[in-house]
Amino acid sequence: MMFDIQHTITHRNANGAKVLLKKSLVAFVLVFTSQVLFAQVKTSIDTTSIKIGEELKIQFEVEADSLDLVVFPDQQTFSPLEVIESYATDTSYAANKIRYRKQYGLTQFDSGSYTIPRQKIIFNNKFYLSDSINVEVRDVVVDTTKQKLFDIKSSVGIEKPPFNIIKLLYWLIPMLILLAVIGFLAFQRKKKRAQMEIILPPYEEAIVALKELDNSEYLLKNDSKEYYSLLTEIVKRYLDREVDDAAQESTTDELIERLQMHKKAGHFDFENEDIKRLDAILKRADLIKFARMQQSSGQAEADRTAVEEIINHTHEAIPEPTEEELLQDELYREEQLKKQKRKKIIIGVVTGLSVGVMVLAANIALNGLQATTDSIVSFFGGSETMKQKLEGRWFKSDYGAPSIIIETPDVLVRTALPISDETKQIIDNISYFESGEIGDDFYVAVTVTNYNEEAMQGQEHDLEVSLEGALRAIEARGGMNMIVKKEEFTSEKGVKGLKAYGDFNYKLPNGKIKESKVGYQVILFAQGSALQMVTLVYNQDKEYANQIKDRIINSIAVEIAENKQKPQNAQ
Repeated sequence: MMFDIQHTITHRNANGAKVLLKKSLVAFVLVFTSQVLFAQVKTSIDTTSIKIGEELKIQFEVEADSLDLVVFPDQQTFSPLEVIESYATDTSYAANKIRYRKQYGLTQFDSGSYTIPRQKIIFNNKFYLSDSINVEVRDVVVDTTKQKLFDIKSSVGIEKPPFNIIKLLYWLIPMLILLAVIGFLAFQRKKKRAQMEIILPPYEEAIVALKELDNSEYLLKNDSKEYYSLLTEIVKRYLDREVDDAAQESTTDELIERLQMHKKAGHFDFENEDIKRLDAILKRADLIKFARMQQSSGQAEADRTAVEEIINHTHEAIPEPTEEELLQDELYREEQLKKQKRKKIIIGVVTGLSVGVMVLAANIALNGLQATTDSIVSFFGGSETMKQKLEGRWFKSDYGAPSIIIETPDVLVRTALPISDETKQIIDNISYFESGEIGDDFYVAVTVTNYNEEAMQGQEHDLEVSLEGALRAIEARGGMNMIVKKEEFTSEKGVKGLKAYGDFNYKLPNGKIKESKVGYQVILFAQGSALQMVTLVYNQDKEYANQIKDRIINSIAVEIAENKQKPQNAQ
């Protein structure tokens, strides 16, 4: 029994050794294979230390046979570093081998030590990993002892540029040329229409045309084709106007047949001889025009005489028009005159609109959309525009005591404010002046409040608290979603104050919210027990409203209170 157990143990130990040997061989093969594969992917980097935002380049190099498949994924993950650029793969050949090189540009915007993780590279449909690399990202050191620092410069007002006559001519001359061309074409069109309107009666027109044909040189030049073309056109046009309105479009046979039908119907008393002669002339003309037949000597003159006789006989055979026909002709002529008049009106309106559009476009290009709009509103007698306020008379006045001196396009009107009993206990007096409404394109108000000594108790005004009260007052009058920015403000005489500015949504009296935001500026000064405040609310989308705002702010001057302690923050 002991032997069996020992034998079993020995057998098991032998089996375990074999298993262990197999596992060791497999592990060795895997380690060796991985070392070979890692050796196939070479990782290099141009630097291990960069400044914040500077680029470093990491390169992967793989050597393979011509039949091997090597793929560098474009979407590599180099976190925590960021990929700036994935460069194109470079390929070179040496000793029946292909060498692939792939570069990536990396960076990092925070200083510190980072590790570039291993990257996957596909080699014959298998993934292999590159080496990991440590890099250092350094801060950009600024030596404040050598680098000069400057305060932020205040905004500088720019004067309106002078009127540029050359720029105007660039628009004016092409417009004048265009108008001249349009005028010339219209004149020519009118002249041509006037000539067309002077139409002779059919019989007189035919006789005049025959005389003009006699004065031509077609027969002298032996141009029978053109001569007969005009001759047949004269007689056909006459017949078209007087006898049959389809004469000009008809062939010779069709025309002769229609004339015979009119004769049989009793419409016109044509002579059979005239119809036969006309038939012979038209057929001869067809042969000359289309078959190049040469007429005998004197034949053209004879045909011309025959045509005139046919026209004379036809004119005599045509009955006089009745009163009803004359009336219809008169109505027709009146209708034609009305149509021509309407066409002239339409042409005039279109031409006027075209000129107006060009002038408007030139004004917008030269002065801007807002200035052009203001000019149009002013021209048609609209309300005073921002441009008129800016360029008109301004008023420089002082308001309250101690006074605030400002220059405005309108004189500010004193307005009584409702004051509660509690407020009366802490203030001696309050002066409030304003112009416009908060919902207008421009609103300006000046407030000077004098607090009593008991309320002040020797303390100074907290401008931040006063500003909050001013902003709540704007909200109470329709302001919503106010954006508030603050900065120090100094008057001309060196009195320092607080300025708040930004924009807000304005709630209209009907409850709707105004589409565009409204700009505002509130400037406060404190002198002893007095609080001085200027409030501006304006349409920030209008150029001239912004210029008015800047001019008012630049004009603010604060009277320094006398016989009192040095004002707060005064210099």
